[in-house]
Amino acid sequence: MPRSDVSTLLAGTAVVPVLVVESVDTGLALARALVAGGLSVLEITLRTPAALAVIRAIGREIERAVVGAGTVLHPEQYRAAEQAGARFVVSPGATESLLAHAEASETPFLPGALTSSEVMTLLERGYSCMKFFPAEAAGGVAYLKALAEPLPEARFCPTGGIDAESAPRYLALSNVLCVGGSWVVPRDAVAAGDWPRVTALARAAAALRGAAE
Repeated sequence: MPRSDVSTLLAGTAVVPVLVVESVDTGLALARALVAGGLSVLEITLRTPAALAVIRAIGREIERAVVGAGTVLHPEQYRAAEQAGARFVVSPGATESLLAHAEASETPFLPGALTSSEVMTLLERGYSCMKFFPAEAAGGVAYLKALAEPLPEARFCPTGGIDAESAPRYLALSNVLCVGGSWVVPRDAVAAGDWPRVTALARAAAALRGAAE
């Protein structure tokens, strides 16, 4: 059974920014802009050499940020994320080795599930909160709505292809806890260092939960 439940971290946010960050300086600036806009739960994907250093720096320097590690594919990455200070760990799937490590860890795990069988397997292991990826490509709102009837215990953080227009439709579902997305950090805004724009997008995203209710 999992030792910690990630849903307590995710329940207070509508949107978790999914970030691919190339440097510590950029990561810190992004985190400050997002937190200022009301999005404090951040996922730094382990897709760049700087990712672990970014997680460590945000955790050390930005008090209100709850920073997690995403795209974790094997136990070694999970362990490295823990050592960097990640508050939670996210994977697009759930292998036996990842689950075994997570169940022995104090760091909450958000495993990925796509099919009914995968959802049922995770529920049996004690996970009620799961990542649903790639959300739009896999059937989106209609698919998750269909899962809610036979599997009402499962809660999801859908990610993949979601934007400001589609996010409220996901958030209106009874089995969606929050959504993950990168629309709040447009590449051109990051490249230009336009942090006020990122803060404005974060503020609008943070208000989506109320708009969906």
